[in-house]
Amino acid sequence: MTGAVSPDRRRFLTAGAAVLGAAASAQLWLPAAARAAETPLPDGVFSLGVASGDPLPDGVVLWTRLAPDPLNGGGMPERVVPVEWQVAEDHRFRKVVRQGIAQARPEYGHSVHVDVRGLRADRVHWYRFRTDGQLSPVGRTRTAPHPFSAGGSLRMALASCQNWQHGYFTPYADMLEQDPDVVVFVGDYIYESTPSATALRRHEGTGEPFSLVQYRNRYAQYRTDPDLAAMHANAPFVVTFDDHEVDNDFAGEIPQDPDKQPHDAFVARLTAAYQAFYEHMPVRATAVPNGPHIRMYRRLEFGRLARLNVLDTRQYRSDQATSQEGAQDPSLTMLGARQKQWLLNGLQHSPARWNLVASQIMMAETDLKVGEGKLWFYDAWDGYQAERNRFMEEFRQVRNPVVLSGDRHLTMISDLKEDYADPDSAVVGAEFVGTSISSNGDQDQEAFRREWDPRRPDNPHWKLLDAHRGYHLFDIRRGGIDAQVRVVDTVRQPQATPSTLARLRVEAGRPGVEVV
Repeated sequence: MTGAVSPDRRRFLTAGAAVLGAAASAQLWLPAAARAAETPLPDGVFSLGVASGDPLPDGVVLWTRLAPDPLNGGGMPERVVPVEWQVAEDHRFRKVVRQGIAQARPEYGHSVHVDVRGLRADRVHWYRFRTDGQLSPVGRTRTAPHPFSAGGSLRMALASCQNWQHGYFTPYADMLEQDPDVVVFVGDYIYESTPSATALRRHEGTGEPFSLVQYRNRYAQYRTDPDLAAMHANAPFVVTFDDHEVDNDFAGEIPQDPDKQPHDAFVARLTAAYQAFYEHMPVRATAVPNGPHIRMYRRLEFGRLARLNVLDTRQYRSDQATSQEGAQDPSLTMLGARQKQWLLNGLQHSPARWNLVASQIMMAETDLKVGEGKLWFYDAWDGYQAERNRFMEEFRQVRNPVVLSGDRHLTMISDLKEDYADPDSAVVGAEFVGTSISSNGDQDQEAFRREWDPRRPDNPHWKLLDAHRGYHLFDIRRGGIDAQVRVVDTVRQPQATPSTLARLRVEAGRPGVEVV
């Protein structure tokens, strides 16, 4: 399922973007059994749209959240609300294949997560919700291929870092046209920064979010971006979080500024942030938080073509080093012992042609110091040298490893090397660090080149470096991965002109990446 959107699809998207009217409701499923008389819900309960996620061969998660007053806590009554849902194999809902009733509960912000099973593999499905006579927008999703399917193709988009205050989310409009089968979002879905009077689009509220209601309001604001909402309604997302969903550069239960955020207060903040994340993401019940803990690392299979290992590089990490010597401490961990072993097992015993790792932060080395010596970003994998180097050794025995990352607000595409201290060491894989959707806004390209070009001789593994806003698009087949760096000319206007900045290729059986 690749290529640009057809005229028929575009007509569907236009129709599905609005809530169906009363005239269309007669064609919907029959009303539910009569319920006890209750005060009608406010209008606009589906203001945050619909989404799907974590596709399986026979299922997918469907999401919505009832929020008629999204920026002020949601605006729902403090009661459980039944929500009807329906899945069909056609956009007119003439062939309904699954339906049921979910409960939107106030303790979870009246969010709805339906883990639908029993669907046919590798198929497009359409879905919708209804409650109290109000109808949701129509969503479109796709199941994963059959577990033993070895051929075919997979179109995957990589996105990250969407700062509301830095710009509109215009890259999603182009992503919609490119029609990916699945979107992998590797962190910084929201930003916790305070509202800025000079921002292009000002954050809601009066400061950083700390409470559950404040985080709910921040997520709800981001969900109102029309391009993001349309993309969520068009393809399943596989999401994980980085730091800004909670607090910049936090590590486990350690905030960036422990002198200002006592441990108990930060644990309460983590609890609120993780719950709001769950409430707004199309994830399964395995991700229901347990206080300040949430299970986010997981594995998704796309037949025998691709295995996607989704990491959590925040909850289990040691606190960041502050020196080059500290970064080489073998006791430091990014993943924690259990997740590290889980990843190693998944890579070593994978039946897939391509082994993809969704890592929030960059794995390849970034040497910031021009000339002799090294200077690293300690929040990235460079700050956890021993653990990163162990994975580089393991990658030599892994079939076609490719890492998909975010965080940098830059496109940084690299060969993964067995030993970055030795420029002649073996290439063991490829990494695509996706640029941001909007974070850093429209950068000064000349200033970027003046800062970064002098560093390239010290980082010969870098294949492409750029500072435009956008996302990466991958067409994955058995013989190779064809990648596009898709960028927009601006995020300072609600519309933008997209283009392909570069095309790259990863050949099966040949580690590394080449610009074509």
